[in-house]
Amino acid sequence: MASVSASHLILFIASMVIAASVAGVFTDTVGRLGQAISDQGLDVSENVRTDVEIISDAGSDAVYDDATGNITLHVKNTGSETLPPRADRIDLFVNGVFETDAEATLIGGGDQWRPGDVVRLDIDHPLDSGDHRVKLIVNADEEVFKFRT
Repeated sequence: MASVSASHLILFIASMVIAASVAGVFTDTVGRLGQAISDQGLDVSENVRTDVEIISDAGSDAVYDDATGNITLHVKNTGSETLPPRADRIDLFVNGVFETDAEATLIGGGDQWRPGDVVRLDIDHPLDSGDHRVKLIVNADEEVFKFRT
């Protein structure tokens, strides 16, 4: 009879050790999952609050300069998120080609692109005559600008 109690005690202790280790793994996994959901929520919130509009006139000669091969666009922050006025934070595509040779200048100066402020984008990209498209992406907000040279 004592041998049965001893084997039951050993099985009980082993099952408690296994249950404690499984509970520890689950607690750690749930903590990581909660942090990941929180981080994703912040990213989604930033994307939702970001909105920009290209306010340049597509029919204006000021959009493209034949002599310099420079495209100039004016982009207004119409969202509620303050953004950095830096070209490296804006993804640009000219006629489907990713463009890295661009400069962003905040109209009126400053170092923060606040809601209502306008940034001038100067893109060095020579173009042939015809129809063209510039697509810009800021925090997952996409805008397309079509113009003719």
